[in-house]
Amino acid sequence: MGHGGESGFRFSPAAASDLEQLVELRIAAMRESLERIGRFDPVRARRRMVEQFRPEHTRLIWRGEALAGCVAFGPDGPGWLRLEHFYIHPDRQGAGLGAEVLSALLAESDAQALAVRLTVLRESAANRFYARHGFTETGRDEVDIFYERPPA
Repeated sequence: MGHGGESGFRFSPAAASDLEQLVELRIAAMRESLERIGRFDPVRARRRMVEQFRPEHTRLIWRGEALAGCVAFGPDGPGWLRLEHFYIHPDRQGAGLGAEVLSALLAESDAQALAVRLTVLRESAANRFYARHGFTETGRDEVDIFYERPPA
């Protein structure tokens, strides 16, 4: 970890050829929270990412020359954007990068006057993260919690 005070990131567009690399990233990022609830299944994690991968709406997150994460942010019906597959590599977590990226994305949705939807595992630490950034719970099922945020 500690490079101290390292901040700033950039996006680059994802390509279909990035899928394998992003599957690995997803598995690394989700492993701990899924193991905690006994739902860690790399085969299922891979299948879900393959089924849901929309490269045209996916961005790679870079910190310097290192791939630090990824996020998908794209249309989800009139007036809405969906934020999904937001993964920060475990080595890069806890340094404020996720908050920086989310703030940049929400500035984009606000500029377009679009609301944002997302879904989070019930047991995930991400629930607190999204609540702090103005998302409100709109429902839940056995596995997930659903959130929305209106444009600012």
